[in-house]
Amino acid sequence: MSDVAAVVGASGYAGGELLRLLGSHPALSIGPIFGASSAGQPLGSVHRHLPGLSDLIIGDVAEVVNAPDQALADVDVVFLALPHGHSADVARAIAASRLGDNVVIVDLGADHRLIDANDWARYYGPDSAAHAGAWVYGLPELPGAREAIGRATQIANPGCYPTAVAVALAPLLAAGVARPADVVVVAASGTSGAGRSASINLSGSEVMGSLAGYKAGGVHQHTPEMAQTLSIVAKVRVPVSFTPVLAPMPRGILATSSGPAVDGVTTEQVRSALVSAYADEPFVTVLPEGSWPRTADVVGSNSVHVQAAMDEEAGRVVVLSAIDNLVKGAAGQAIQNANIALGVAESSGLSADGVAP
Repeated sequence: MSDVAAVVGASGYAGGELLRLLGSHPALSIGPIFGASSAGQPLGSVHRHLPGLSDLIIGDVAEVVNAPDQALADVDVVFLALPHGHSADVARAIAASRLGDNVVIVDLGADHRLIDANDWARYYGPDSAAHAGAWVYGLPELPGAREAIGRATQIANPGCYPTAVAVALAPLLAAGVARPADVVVVAASGTSGAGRSASINLSGSEVMGSLAGYKAGGVHQHTPEMAQTLSIVAKVRVPVSFTPVLAPMPRGILATSSGPAVDGVTTEQVRSALVSAYADEPFVTVLPEGSWPRTADVVGSNSVHVQAAMDEEAGRVVVLSAIDNLVKGAAGQAIQNANIALGVAESSGLSADGVAP
């Protein structure tokens, strides 16, 4: 008998991707789905690419907040795919209900990622929802994370950029080949990373044929999450300088992450640290020497492709990583976390293979 999954925030890109992946999951079935402005509509009017689910009616998120026991009856896992600042109220309502710890919650938003309330106020604004406190951080490839996720009922799904960066740099900090200082990240993302709300700067005429930097100078909201994750691995504060770039493509992230190398470290040692860390990981591929990550190779997959080199002239380790921001950067990783928490085979419903061309 399969576990039942509810999706709160079904009308967004991440919600649609959750439903696409859940539709073929061998151990999870789709239960109630909810939205805000889309409440009352059939799913087919919102996600035309999901014809097999088109007759599902989107319920109102308010039902989950006001009467979670009724709205989520017989549900085993709840995916919160809501905008930042909107998950905390839903999560508190579920926790206070009779469901309590009997249901696994995976939050795809930022509400439960940050440990420091000051970071939340600085990066999400004093007028946003109050800091909700950190849950178990759901990046299974980090040291010790899989065991913590397996015991958790409340899981904070990492952000897309932080996923690409942490997978790239964490093994190098843990192995002591990179110094925990002066980390610089420049990463390009497809337009779906900004969500589905209409915006002039995301329109086709504005995006096509152009790369655009934005939120430079340490103000992007994913910056403290990157620093927090790398600092936990390194066991010392790791500052991060992050510059995001909007790319003219619907999905994908290519991140270039670099940091100062320990004296005498070679490219072979850097690659060896990555290969050793990810030898048994189903969704991380360290590419052969001379092969560099491409976003096209990970589209539709839960994979991370990584490659590294030692910049001897600059004395820096450089790692490139590519992910699909809607899969490994959002919905796929959320299902991976749910699988672990529910005791289901971790790769169930997920693929390491991309779609080409």
